[in-house]
Amino acid sequence: MIHEGADRRVVTGGRTLGVEDRQDRLRELGELLRRLRKDAGLTGKELALRVGVSQPAISQIETGKLLPVPETVERLVAALGLDAAGRGELDALLLRLRDEVSRLKDGLAGREAANATRVRSARWMAVFSSAMVPPLLQTAEYARLALAIGRNVSDDDAAKAAAVRIEAQSLLLQEGRKFAFVLTEGAVRTWPGPPSLMAAQLDRLAQVAGLPHVRLGVVPWSARVPAFPLHGFTIYDGSVSVMESLTGDLTLTEPGELDAHEEAFEAFAGAALYGDELRDLLERIKADYRMLATDPD
Repeated sequence: MIHEGADRRVVTGGRTLGVEDRQDRLRELGELLRRLRKDAGLTGKELALRVGVSQPAISQIETGKLLPVPETVERLVAALGLDAAGRGELDALLLRLRDEVSRLKDGLAGREAANATRVRSARWMAVFSSAMVPPLLQTAEYARLALAIGRNVSDDDAAKAAAVRIEAQSLLLQEGRKFAFVLTEGAVRTWPGPPSLMAAQLDRLAQVAGLPHVRLGVVPWSARVPAFPLHGFTIYDGSVSVMESLTGDLTLTEPGELDAHEEAFEAFAGAALYGDELRDLLERIKADYRMLATDPD
């Protein structure tokens, strides 16, 4: 995640946007909600009754004066009967708005809180990573280093952000959610600190792989890859795919883009190792880290 004050760009439907004023985005959100409400043939009062909020609250959202909480957004989606495209459009705008507000307000920890909100709103996630262990699978020490290395952030900010990131991992245990992770062996062999910390990280991966709501696989270097893993991405409920870059997040919502990411995920998932084969691979990698930890050079 980039540090506070850095430039941030979001790609939605192939269009690159710079940092926008928060009020402009609130108004954009309000205009979107008003359009979706009218498309559904509902008055503001009727929508308020379905959502379980006051009619003035709907009016405030539609006029850009109020940012709805995630629970209200879920009820709005249900009340409006949004399809995947409509949900994706709403999600993309909310993510951009919440990310920017939290980042400016609370620094790196605020950005992590916004990411956690994004995860909480999803019922299933598909995560592909070619360069690092995904945030939901990181140990506390790995998370702290991953957030700090190469970024102009204080140790205190990185520690607070890491704590928020680790707290969000409790979602892996919640019933009704599903998570699928596919990593390349390169992601598991890229270490942000001393090799000794990776033993605990590898143990964490093995532990998470045994959770009932999680499917975790690693594509070994010996497997012929189905495509070049140019970047990682996270798909949320099939409606939004987010890629982290050096300068910010890229949020993709176009059906063609989502289809391409889902196809890539399934292709890499088909080349990955699971179960006992995965545990054997992780043990071999752990042995290599032990050798690195004792190598004087």
